Amino acid sequence: MNLTIEVEQEEDGRWIAEVIDLPGVLVYGQTVEEAITKVQALALRVLADHLEQNEKTSSKLINVSFEAA
Repeated sequence: MNLTIEVEQEEDGRWIAEVIDLPGVLVYGQTVEEAITKVQALALRVLADHLEQNEKTSSKLINVSFEAA
């Protein structure tokens, strides 16, 4: 599973990062690095929640990687 992160800088200087494949996975950070770190952590939490709720019924292990858009 490859997840794409989009990053933009807001007019107020904050950075916004979003995983476009996971609705609602969007965070702000003071630096681009902070925003990317936070959005990766949130994406992993969301995926873990989906797994715990048995929304992923594959018997294969999931491999996740992130890439910049």
